[in-house]
Amino acid sequence: MKLIIGLGNPGKRYQNTRHNIGWMILDLLAEKNKWHTSKNNNADYTHVEINGQDTELVKPLTFMNKSGSSVGKIVKKHNLNPAEDLIVVHDDLDIKFGEYKVQKDRSAAGHNGVKSIIEHLGTQDFTRIRIGVGKENKDRQGDAATFVLKRFSLFERIKLKEIKEKIAEEINQLI
Repeated sequence: MKLIIGLGNPGKRYQNTRHNIGWMILDLLAEKNKWHTSKNNNADYTHVEINGQDTELVKPLTFMNKSGSSVGKIVKKHNLNPAEDLIVVHDDLDIKFGEYKVQKDRSAAGHNGVKSIIEHLGTQDFTRIRIGVGKENKDRQGDAATFVLKRFSLFERIKLKEIKEKIAEEINQLI
């Protein structure tokens, strides 16, 4: 089994914000599948098949900065090897909007959600898909925390469908 974690924050207030792009990608992968809630793991989840591989999609409900507690429980529950079985999809302010990077065995690079996952797993050896939500001119972003909790601009929303489809295809190739 493969595990794909989409990072985001629960609640309508955070819906469709830059910080929740990980959840948006999982919604695309889940298509019309029903999401279930695990109170034990503090997460929403669903199962899909990607390239013949059983895959669990998970949205931690712990808020971004505490995602590791949920992810750690799920990895342990399924007895997974993070280096082989885990993909984490998240926003990245240091990458300009429309771009993304796939990386493995890298530090959190200042992302508190990823930092929490690394702390709970005891390793940084897993695959990450870092999705750019930053502006080309970083001086125009202002405060990072405020910026990532803003909704996408009209221009960004128009491009978002194409970006999400590209990343879904990238995930298909990784599995």
